[in-house]
Amino acid sequence: MSTSSVDRPLQPGDRAPNVVLNAISREGKIALDDFRGRSPLLIGLFRGLHCPFCRRHVAAMAQLKPAMREKGVECLAVVNTPVERARLYFRYHPAPDLLAASDPERASHRAFGLREVGRDTVMAIRIDLPGELPEPMDVMAMDEFLNKKEEYEITEADQQMMTSDQGQLVGQFLIDQGGIVRWSFTEVLEEGLNTFRAPNSEELMSAASQVAQ
Repeated sequence: MSTSSVDRPLQPGDRAPNVVLNAISREGKIALDDFRGRSPLLIGLFRGLHCPFCRRHVAAMAQLKPAMREKGVECLAVVNTPVERARLYFRYHPAPDLLAASDPERASHRAFGLREVGRDTVMAIRIDLPGELPEPMDVMAMDEFLNKKEEYEITEADQQMMTSDQGQLVGQFLIDQGGIVRWSFTEVLEEGLNTFRAPNSEELMSAASQVAQ
């Protein structure tokens, strides 16, 4: 999929791009234009499923979907994982009714302005998760520790995504029926947990209520 990139994360008031991706949760493609004129859309652009926090973000979106559906908002989770690997994961870790799509080339992230950062920058961060990590760790060590703890088996497809010299930032965007971004949340690189924190659910639900009006 070829999609243009922008030099900053999209903000409320910006027009969302038409991204076309391979569906994970069903056969065929998913295009953002499919939702225009039909329903608002919450799209989550995550790293691959090899990232334990991205797996948690996907699960959180699945849990949030019923409340979003009540407001007329659809949800779409995009992961930087090859489609067959992603389908295998969701076969054993189902997320009922959650639309999911594969984007190993990260084209959707670039189209929404989510930048890649150098590995040196990522590795300089120490993540402190009392109760989950025995001590502050760099990102790679943390991923290895949590994947082992959660019994997530790294496959060759996962390894290919992990060997990139760049780290991908993630974000979530709420798009109205006209294709305009009305709310956004983007990751920032900071010490502690901020790099992997999720958006405030109350803020998101408030924004969804306004978009659905």
